[in-house]
Amino acid sequence: MIPTTQMRVFRTYFAITILASAAGLGASTSAMARLTLTPPSARFAQATPPLQSTPGAESKPSAPAEPATTGQRPQETPPQPARPDAESRDAGAKPALPPAPAEKTAPPITTK
Repeated sequence: MIPTTQMRVFRTYFAITILASAAGLGASTSAMARLTLTPPSARFAQATPPLQSTPGAESKPSAPAEPATTGQRPQETPPQPARPDAESRDAGAKPALPPAPAEKTAPPITTK
């Protein structure tokens, strides 16, 4: 035989389990009923608010004015060569990179 205290604890846990299951079943049933009864157009959320005009937008320009450029390259600094010529190298200018090694080529592969 099972002692009465163990039986009482078992009944209490069983009642709590039944109540929790009933609450979950009620919540899911109400959610399904709410989804079923609402029209489909009311289920969609609006991603962005509708466009509204800013007060006083008619008097403000929509874009900033274009900067006044001539389209010409500035003449203060002339373009510099990538590698110095022989005269400037002899005058003391050091090249930025060492000279590249010559390419090595091998004889063509013969097919057997």
